Amino acid sequence: MSHDPYKRGAFKSNPYYAKNEITGNLVVVLQGYFPDRNLELIKPISRALLSGEIHEIILTDENAGPGDTVNNITYLGFVEIAGAGVAVAGDIVSVDGREIGRLAGFDITHMPNHLNIVIKTDLLKSGADQGFCLGQTLEFRAGGGE
Repeated sequence: MSHDPYKRGAFKSNPYYAKNEITGNLVVVLQGYFPDRNLELIKPISRALLSGEIHEIILTDENAGPGDTVNNITYLGFVEIAGAGVAVAGDIVSVDGREIGRLAGFDITHMPNHLNIVIKTDLLKSGADQGFCLGQTLEFRAGGGE
């Protein structure tokens, strides 16, 4: 039987001392807004993102983190991971060097097809509304955790 340290509350702070940046490229730009999406963020604060995987990037203006439910969302797009690593809640997320927010957590509704990666942002506009384009670089870098 597995003893998940996140479920047991074993971590009182972010254990990630140092980690590499994760990079990827937008392969889909999305539009659409939902005030009642009901995404259930998993309790673990981190997920490994492997080269070649494709994951959905969702934005919220809600103050949410691992284990929370997120309703108010808009879609940014899908990213193909180029430089693998471990994404952690609190990571700073940027597109072509422009910070868009911090990683709130992960929803596994569509697994094993893809993760929903939820980003807390102050600008709740879809990828299309923000003028994002295919091929732009999306990056996760350590932000001090949550």
